[in-house]
Amino acid sequence: MAHASDPAAPQPRSTAGHDALPRPIFVVRGVTRVYRMGEVDVHALRGIDLDLFEGEFVVLLGPSGSGKSTLLNVLGGLDQPTDGHIAFGGLDLSRAGEARRTRYRRESVGFVFQFYNLIPSLTALENVALVTDIARDPMPAAEALELVGLGPRRDHFPAQLSGGEQQRVAIARAVAKRPGVLLCDEPTGALDVETGSLVLEVIDRVNREIGTTTVVITHNAVIARMAHRVIALRDGRIESDARNEVRAHPSELRW
Repeated sequence: MAHASDPAAPQPRSTAGHDALPRPIFVVRGVTRVYRMGEVDVHALRGIDLDLFEGEFVVLLGPSGSGKSTLLNVLGGLDQPTDGHIAFGGLDLSRAGEARRTRYRRESVGFVFQFYNLIPSLTALENVALVTDIARDPMPAAEALELVGLGPRRDHFPAQLSGGEQQRVAIARAVAKRPGVLLCDEPTGALDVETGSLVLEVIDRVNREIGTTTVVITHNAVIARMAHRVIALRDGRIESDARNEVRAHPSELRW
C-alpha cells in the first residue's frame, strides 16, 4: 500500500481554481529520444524542457512526426528518454526500472487513444471494471460511466455502441482509477465533428470537475482553443508555448 511519501501515490491537489496552477506535476529537462532505424538514427525528441502543472489542460499540437506521441509516451512511462531528466512528483521516470514504471502507469496515469481498445465480449461496465479491479483506490465503474454520460448504456456491448460512445467508455475506464494525469492521443481522430465535440466535452469535464492534469495531443489546431495552454512541436522541439486567455467550450469548436 502506498503512503504519502511514496512518489507514486496520487499527490494532493490544490483547492484553488485550476488557473492558479500551484506547482509542476511534471518536470522535463533536456529530454531527447533517439530511435535506431537500420543504419539511421531518428531524433524524435531534441532537448525538450517543459513543466506541466497540476489541474492544467494542455494541448500538444503539431504535424505527424513532430514528436507529440513520443513525448506523450515518455510522460506516461511507456518509453524512456535516451538522455535528459523527467520527473513526476518525486518519481524520476528517466531512471525508474520497468517494474517501477509499470506501477506508475497503473496508479497514476490514465490513457485514452484514438482507437478504443475495448474488449468486445464485455459490456461497457465490465470493460471499465477491468481497471477498477487492479487500481488502488478506484472510482466505482458505474460512477465512472455516469461521469461520461453513459450510465443507461452500462450493459451494452461495444458492438451496440456508437464510435463516440465507445470512446467515452474508454475515457471512463481511464479515469476510474482516479489518475493524477490523463494522457489522450488523438482522442477524436476517428470521429466526426459532432461526436468528437461530445468526447472533448467529457475530457473537459474530467479536467474541470476532478482536477486531473490532462494532456491531449492532436494535429487539429481548432482543439487547442479549449486548453489552458498550447504547446506546439516541430521536428522534436518545442516551437511555441502559449496560454489561452479565454478557453473555448468544446461545443463551440468546428473543424
